[in-house]
Amino acid sequence: MSGSSMVEAAPPVRGSKRGWRHFASAWIPVALCILVIAQESTIYFGADHTSGPLRHFCEFFLGPLTQPQWWRLHMGIRKGGHFLGYGILSIAWFRAFRMTFDAATPRPLSRISIHAFAMMGTLFVAACDELHQTFLPNRSGSVRDVLVDCSGALVMQALIWLWMRKRFDV
Repeated sequence: MSGSSMVEAAPPVRGSKRGWRHFASAWIPVALCILVIAQESTIYFGADHTSGPLRHFCEFFLGPLTQPQWWRLHMGIRKGGHFLGYGILSIAWFRAFRMTFDAATPRPLSRISIHAFAMMGTLFVAACDELHQTFLPNRSGSVRDVLVDCSGALVMQALIWLWMRKRFDV
């Protein structure tokens, strides 16, 4: 080791108590994602309110669209938003559970358990969101949307799994 200028970082201490900053850092992204979803799950973000502005925006770039063309594109945008938004939420869940369990337990949970918790959290929020929408006059709850939401989460969890496997060789 003589003459070596490299310094090895100490491994993180498992089971150590961390403060409120660590807890906030873990869970604020989850709370923010849920707040965005709750905001979008109002009467103001129903298809009847988003269609006009989105259509003008898309036609600016794509040119005039027929009603059937627009309907397909609008549905694709909305379902793509579900897929991506809930995929991002599942990343936030994964990060929060991993940070919490790694800091709070002497023997951390397996990574597959943390992926499962992230999926369950995403499913819970998606189901609550769709249930809430059944009470709004211009919205409707849809099991299909829950499936789209969970599909986005599953794809993101698979990408996290592959990335961690390659990056950390676990």
